[in-house]
Amino acid sequence: MKKRTSNSYWGLILILGSMSAIGPLSIDLYLPAFNDIARDLNTDLPHVAYTLSSYFLGIGIGQLIFGPITDRFGRKWPTVIGLFVFGITAAFIYLTPTIEAFIGARIIMALGGCIGMITSKAMVRDLFPPDKSAQVFSVLMLVMGIAPVVGPTLGGVMVAQYGWRSIFVFLTLYATLVFLAVLLLLKETRGPDKNVSLGLLSILREYKAVLSNAWFIKFSISGSLAYAGMFAYISGASFIYLDVFGLSQQQFGWTFGLNAGGYILGAQLNGIFLRKWSSVKVCQRTMMIQFVIAIVMVVICWRTGWLFWGASIGIWFYLFCLGFITPNTTAQALVPFQSKAGMASAMIGSMQMVSGALISLLVSSLIGTTILPILCVMLGASCIGMLVLNGEKILALSRS
Repeated sequence: MKKRTSNSYWGLILILGSMSAIGPLSIDLYLPAFNDIARDLNTDLPHVAYTLSSYFLGIGIGQLIFGPITDRFGRKWPTVIGLFVFGITAAFIYLTPTIEAFIGARIIMALGGCIGMITSKAMVRDLFPPDKSAQVFSVLMLVMGIAPVVGPTLGGVMVAQYGWRSIFVFLTLYATLVFLAVLLLLKETRGPDKNVSLGLLSILREYKAVLSNAWFIKFSISGSLAYAGMFAYISGASFIYLDVFGLSQQQFGWTFGLNAGGYILGAQLNGIFLRKWSSVKVCQRTMMIQFVIAIVMVVICWRTGWLFWGASIGIWFYLFCLGFITPNTTAQALVPFQSKAGMASAMIGSMQMVSGALISLLVSSLIGTTILPILCVMLGASCIGMLVLNGEKILALSRS
């Protein structure tokens, strides 16, 4: 770690992980509440699912806006402001009377929450050399990965005991605690830089330069597509487990958390694999394995239908592979950038969330009586991501 920060390693990881966990918590906590929200606000499940799509969209757009700001004004104070906005909006949703207000508020909530998602990645790039970043991202995912494990379970308990609105009371309190931790404990990792222009044309030129980097494009697109496969699962999770398999809200929470545990386990084992293989090789190989797993899931569901345990095991291994893919593709995509790590981080996050928004909209339109369309979307995302990352290797093999 560079000497310009006085944060202890684990204290830093805990705070950065808490900032990053805002995104998963804002999604996973309220998934068991979809049916209750639909009843309370006199709407249907597809309209409730739009609150998920609007959140993805807000994060995707917000990261493009706030990436340059974090390079210009530093990492800490934009994060503080974003957490404040997030907390206020969560409190508003607790009082929301209509699904339309809910959808709109989720966009603003995402704009506030996305800043911490940008700065947590950018701070890793500020403090650690490229060869250590993938390992740090793996450790960071252990902290932030607690959210998707406990989120649905905790959300299911809160919905059953106190109603769905209690979830947004919890998010308000969580944002307040992280706000205080960042304000009082987190040291700035990169001070203001007056050389970073916030003029529209200058920002567009900088983003063009980021997108012109072939290395960045390969790893950011492949990583975003792999991530989109997870969003397809998340968007259809309540339908799969509550409607198709008939689980209770508490059972849904435990099942969702168990699947998320596969994602976390993969991220932790990634650090061990990196001692033997390069970050590039690890993500290339695991993405190919994930693609094979997705094919097997689709074939089994198409030919035989699917039982609860078959679906859960297949999804668990799909997410297990993603635990290897995400930290490595993120670290590799940031390799070409130092002074513009905020913008590059924002672009990665934006690509992930925009793909998530599009995938969730697609899945919402495909929800019917079977999980096969959802699995096909997961397969498609994994296939394209694998081809982007391994395209050169596949072409070389085909020519030999």
